[in-house]
Amino acid sequence: MNIMLSCCAGMSTSMLVEKMKQAAKDQGKDHKIWACSIEAIADNLDKCDVILLGPQVRLEKDNVEKIANGKPVAVINAMDYGRLNGAGVVATAEKLLEK
Repeated sequence: MNIMLSCCAGMSTSMLVEKMKQAAKDQGKDHKIWACSIEAIADNLDKCDVILLGPQVRLEKDNVEKIANGKPVAVINAMDYGRLNGAGVVATAEKLLEK
């Protein structure tokens, strides 16, 4: 599974990405997880299965869904984001792809 996170500049989500990578590794999963800026989403669409947005860019969700070509898009739970709950955010991405 390829999970793309996005926020304003891709910086704050980069800490969460590391926690998510570790959680996936601990669970024996080989997910590719990375962060990019909201402006770079279109350039990364062909590489991802799921798009997760940082809470600070939640207002962009409708715009991202319009360009996502049917790929699931969700806003990361603010509590999981703030606590850097990598396992919780990985689980959210997996549930999105199951739908």
